[in-house]
Amino acid sequence: MSSAITSCEFSTCLQRDDGVFNSHPVDQGKRNDGQPESPSSSRLAYDILDIPPWYLCIFLGIQHFLTALGGLVSVPLILAKDLCLQHDHLTQSYLISTIFFTSGICTLLQVFLGVRLPILQGGTFAFLAPSLAMLSLPAWKCPEWTLNATQVNISSPEFTEEWQKRMRELQGAIMVASCVQMLVGFSGLIGFLMRFIGPLTIAPTISLVALPLFDSVGNEAGTHWGISIMTIFFIVVFSQFLKNIPLPVPAYGGKKCHISKFYLFQVFPVMLALCISWLICFLLTINNVLPSAPTAYGYQARTDAKGNVLSQAPWFRFPYPGQWGLPTFSLAGVFGIIAGVISSMVESVGDYYACARLIGAPPPPKHAINRGIGIEGLGCLLAGALGTGNGTTSFSENIGALGITKVGSRMVIVAAGCVLLLMGVFGKIGAAFATIPTPVIGGMFFIMFGLISAVGISNLQYVDMNSSRNLFVFGFSMYCGLAIPNWVNKNPEKLQTGILQLDQVIQVLLTTGMFVGGFLGFLLDNTIPGSPQKRGLLAWNQIQEESKETLKASDIYGLPCGIGTKFCASPSTRVLPFCP
Repeated sequence: MSSAITSCEFSTCLQRDDGVFNSHPVDQGKRNDGQPESPSSSRLAYDILDIPPWYLCIFLGIQHFLTALGGLVSVPLILAKDLCLQHDHLTQSYLISTIFFTSGICTLLQVFLGVRLPILQGGTFAFLAPSLAMLSLPAWKCPEWTLNATQVNISSPEFTEEWQKRMRELQGAIMVASCVQMLVGFSGLIGFLMRFIGPLTIAPTISLVALPLFDSVGNEAGTHWGISIMTIFFIVVFSQFLKNIPLPVPAYGGKKCHISKFYLFQVFPVMLALCISWLICFLLTINNVLPSAPTAYGYQARTDAKGNVLSQAPWFRFPYPGQWGLPTFSLAGVFGIIAGVISSMVESVGDYYACARLIGAPPPPKHAINRGIGIEGLGCLLAGALGTGNGTTSFSENIGALGITKVGSRMVIVAAGCVLLLMGVFGKIGAAFATIPTPVIGGMFFIMFGLISAVGISNLQYVDMNSSRNLFVFGFSMYCGLAIPNWVNKNPEKLQTGILQLDQVIQVLLTTGMFVGGFLGFLLDNTIPGSPQKRGLLAWNQIQEESKETLKASDIYGLPCGIGTKFCASPSTRVLPFCP
């Protein structure tokens, strides 16, 4: 893999004619485990075990934060209306800060104790559908006086109780459902199912993480197509056309200053594109080039369109468990959120494989998947206790960023987790990033989600696609994963069974494309007769075995600081499904 740079020098990176990326450091570095570097054999600037310089980790961590920003901010803002908070921007900023803080803690837990891949954790859209369904019940509909800006007094105790009792109900459902996720993960059930999962299951699952989002991505980008296309243009130019062009930068090493070469456009394409587009939108805003009427086309491109979030946010606030009161529980809410948990687990397993593939790591072994899902359950429990109104899951957007930046270092995600923690505590700083215009975020998602879809389809390289059986399994799974959720979203009343909890479970599962496609791929691939060779299982397993030897899977997926070796060596703990 590429060489780690532990000194304050940048590397000079070259691209061979065969397309394999090499990193040639000025001074031969060592890995973080003290072992000499192996020859580079991937296209990564930094692989998962490399430790970039601390200042580079910070900037790359901020880039991951910016990539996740749209999804993190949108979750509490979407919930605000059904929580009766559409006129209370101050509380909305509290929810944004809380989800930042929680995402930071869950990211660090996942990197150090979970699957140990460089995956950012954040709010999950899989929980939104059951949450909104629960809040739409007659008992939880907002009173008319909370919907009228002229009647509501957001500082009154009556209003505070109205939204907090809804939040407490969400918290309770999320906390109970998260225990189910921890049970599935730490018991090894999810790892047991992995023996039946091959490329024809993984391909539609990963692809359908991103493909069903085309509508929402198009809506965000469509708020101003000019700004969105400009953002796309910058990312494409930086990440594809200028990635092999080094820039001279001053460096210090060997007790003297010198000029070194740094591939800025390859490492920071997303951050550069966001900052340039953001700056252009700011200039257009202060010069009143963009419309000032909220209903006018292009208004969302203004940098002051979300100014209320910044003005209402406090400078310093520390989220804590029970800040909205003691959670409450209801059977309908728990069953609905459990359906979201199932969808979230399916998505996360697909994300683990996508992330490992993008960073050149071996596919995650069963014990790492068990730990990852278990830790995600723990993260959801924490998110429920802190009162985000949501859970946490692997962020697909940031997996796409790994593929574009070619930086797969685990320490970069550790830095991103720390950035999220700081943004959650310093409310003004976090809220400032929320002013990034909507079309800029939409343009970035075009690149990210397109890459994720392609990564999913690339798993078919192990499968004999000349086989009509395999063509049927993949094609049918993909098409159903798009068509069935679309129909259910348009016709929810036709799935009424008379049992509210069952209706919620059915609706959430059938409106989740990755669940529909992944389940059908899993079912058909394991029931329709076919040889392991044509199904891609032989090549799939061979790749896993070879990767374990060449890339030292134990170094990647083992617990840090020898914890796994000491803990799992005991006869009483060796049989635990989350131990190697």
